[in-house]
Amino acid sequence: MKHRTMPKSKDILSILGLGLMRLPQTQDGKIDEGRAIEMMEYALAKGVNYFDTAWGYHDGASEPLLGKFVARSDRSKFYIATKLPCWLVKSPQDMDDFLNRQLDRLQTDHIDYYLLHALNQRSWTQMLGFGVLDWLKQARADGRIRHIGFSFHDKYPVFRKIVERFDWDFCQFMLNYLDTRYQAGMNGYRLASEKGLGIIAMEPLRGGKLVQQVPEEIKAVWAKSKFAWSPVQRALNWVWNLDAVTVNLSGMSDLEQLKENIRLANAFKPGLLNERELNLYKKARLEYLHRIAIPCSECRYCLPCPHKVAIPAVFGHYNESLMFGEKERHKQEYLAWIPEEARADKCVDCGECLSKCPHHIPIPDWMKIVAEYFRD
Repeated sequence: MKHRTMPKSKDILSILGLGLMRLPQTQDGKIDEGRAIEMMEYALAKGVNYFDTAWGYHDGASEPLLGKFVARSDRSKFYIATKLPCWLVKSPQDMDDFLNRQLDRLQTDHIDYYLLHALNQRSWTQMLGFGVLDWLKQARADGRIRHIGFSFHDKYPVFRKIVERFDWDFCQFMLNYLDTRYQAGMNGYRLASEKGLGIIAMEPLRGGKLVQQVPEEIKAVWAKSKFAWSPVQRALNWVWNLDAVTVNLSGMSDLEQLKENIRLANAFKPGLLNERELNLYKKARLEYLHRIAIPCSECRYCLPCPHKVAIPAVFGHYNESLMFGEKERHKQEYLAWIPEEARADKCVDCGECLSKCPHHIPIPDWMKIVAEYFRD
C-alpha cells in the first residue's frame, strides 16, 4: 500500500482510507458484522491504516462495530477518524458528552482524527456560539483527541471562512472530477493546500454515480484515452493525482470492492495523468453538465417560497437524474430527501420566485415537469 504524510501531524497514512458508512448489510438493513469485520481485517493486513466513521453512520451502529474491531486488533497499527454530530449539539455540555460516548463506543482512550461533521454556514455559526474551538483545544490538550479537523458541505466562501478562523490540522470535503466547482471544490483544495492542511478526499466516486451507469456520451470521451481503465479506476486516479490529497476515502460495501480499490491504489503512479488525459476528464465533466436541463446554481435567492417548496433541492434531484441517467435511483432519493410538503407538486404557480431568480428560470413551469417526472 502506498502512503502519504499528513502535513502537520507527520503521520504516515495509506492513500486509500476505509470509510465505514456503506458497510455490507443483512436483509433487515443492519450491518453484516461478520463481513464488515472481515473487510477491516483484510484492509489492515494490506496496509490500509485510516478508518473513518461517524456518530450517525448505519443508524449509530458504525462506531460500535469499529470498537469491536479495535478491541481485537493492535491499536498502534491504524488511525481512527470520527466526527462530532454538530446538528445534534444543543449546548456546550453536549460536545463533551458526545465525545466521551464515542470513546466508549470505539473502545479506545483517544481518537486520532476528530472532525466537526458536515459543517455549513448555519452549523458553523451555531458551533462557534457553543465555544467549540476552545473546547476542541481542551480535548486535544487532555489527550482525548490528537488532531482537529472538519468535514464540509456548503459553498466555497463558507469553506474559506472556516479555514481562516482556526489553526486546523486537516479537513475533509468532496473531491471528484465532476464537482470541481461544487461546494469547496478545487478552490477549497488549493486553499487547504496553501494553508498546509491535510486533505481527506471524500465521495471520489460521487456515491457510485460516476461508475454505476455511465452514459454513452461519457464512454465516448473515455474511448479516446490511451488507458483501458474501468470507471472506478478513472475516478480514483483523478483524486490520487492531486498530490496535496493525503487520503482518498472510499466507502466500500463488500470485500470485492475493497480488494479492487486496494489493487488500484497499488497500481497508481504519479505522472500517469498527463495534460492530454486531464483534458479528457474536463471533457467528461462538460458532457455530464450538458445533460442538465435546469440552469439552477443553488443560489437560493428564490427562497423562501411562500408555499414551502424546496426549489433548489427539487431542481438538484431532477438535474442529477438527467445527468447520470438513473431515474429510479434519483426518484427514490427525491422521495426520501424532499419532505412531501416541499415537493414540486406543491407549487401553485404564484410566480413570486420569478423576479428573484438571477438566471430567469421559469420556475413554476419546471415544477410541473419535475412533478410529473417524479410522480409516485
